[in-house]
Amino acid sequence: MTAGAIGAVAGWSLAADRRAVRTTSAAAGAGVLAVADAVARATQPPGEIPALWSRVLTSGALAAPLGRVLGRPGGLGPVGVGGLTGALAGALGVRPQKVVAGPLVGAVCGRALGAMGVRDGAAVATATMVTYRCLSAAVFRDSQVSLLAEEVDAADLPFVVPHEARDRYIGVDYVAALADVLRGSYIRDAADVGIIASLDDLGGPDFDPDAVDPRVREFYEHTTRFTLDIVPEWRLWVRPGYVLYRSLVARRLGQANVPMNQRDALRGVHSRIDTIDVDRDDVVDVRGWIRSFADTDEPIYVGIYTTYRDAVRGYVSVGFPVPQGSFTATLVPRNRADGGLTLTSRSNLGHPGHYLTYVDADTRRLTALTIDGFSEELEVVVVDGQVAANHAFWLFGIPFLVLRYRISRKPLAPDLVV
Repeated sequence: MTAGAIGAVAGWSLAADRRAVRTTSAAAGAGVLAVADAVARATQPPGEIPALWSRVLTSGALAAPLGRVLGRPGGLGPVGVGGLTGALAGALGVRPQKVVAGPLVGAVCGRALGAMGVRDGAAVATATMVTYRCLSAAVFRDSQVSLLAEEVDAADLPFVVPHEARDRYIGVDYVAALADVLRGSYIRDAADVGIIASLDDLGGPDFDPDAVDPRVREFYEHTTRFTLDIVPEWRLWVRPGYVLYRSLVARRLGQANVPMNQRDALRGVHSRIDTIDVDRDDVVDVRGWIRSFADTDEPIYVGIYTTYRDAVRGYVSVGFPVPQGSFTATLVPRNRADGGLTLTSRSNLGHPGHYLTYVDADTRRLTALTIDGFSEELEVVVVDGQVAANHAFWLFGIPFLVLRYRISRKPLAPDLVV
């Protein structure tokens, strides 16, 4: 149904101004795209997205009405239509190389088509989009987003945190709302707990928990004994995009609202862990680490911290709830020679990585995408007797942010001293 509608609009946009021609063209466009979509879905392997040729055809069809609007009488010429279409295609590709290539490819296509006498905006936009998508697929061959699983049980994806937000706003009370859903025993701002129960749960070929400095172990197992401040270091190229994201998405969502600059960081950070005991056996089942700005309690991060093991090693999986889904970072631990701990998604192992997951509200089954273009690495060390952490992020292999955490011990009651 959707493919047919897209094809009809594209056919109408590509037709001449005569009504009869438009009607015939719209019908033809609907039929072609509907058949193409049906063939693509029939031959689609399990766990994969539709074939590239189908996606290219659909994106070309979607570009047609845009080109008709841009190229209307008195509007843009072929170069302008091609350039703007290419810019849109590049922006949707997100990767910086694609963003730069988009308008360049579009302008070249527009000039070439104009030289051949093609002045129709819809035709220029369609041809530009198809050309760009084909060139992009040939040049940027490594997949940045791929379908991991569709409509599977949570047990089939143990490295994905299956806790979604049921409202549009996540905020600092998310764990309390989750406790109501799970019907568990909830503790707000639990005392003397960590984001993980024990580092021993993470042991494996590349990680010996006994080799970790006791102060680093204490931070993970008793996180609430510490305070922290965040010093962000954003790369210059990503700042404009992050300003838009923060204003339009993060603050309205109450999630992933990282400080923009040093002035922002000086507001201070309030850190707490909320816990849920689902089966009321006095064992914590859900740990939610909530970090917010100290002056207003505006959320910075709301994350559900879990660990799990495959046959030989343990992993840390952190789920950041979003409406109807979650963004999960699964990290593998490694020892540092100085007694520190590294958690990283930059690994050739099968499970470390980032996953965007949709949770069906009725069946609780998961549909998950692997976000290969995103990676991160967290290093927790002891410097001059004090725990510190550096959290680095990459997008398409390009570094864009480092969060430097200054971690200080709270005054401890005598019975809590290690």
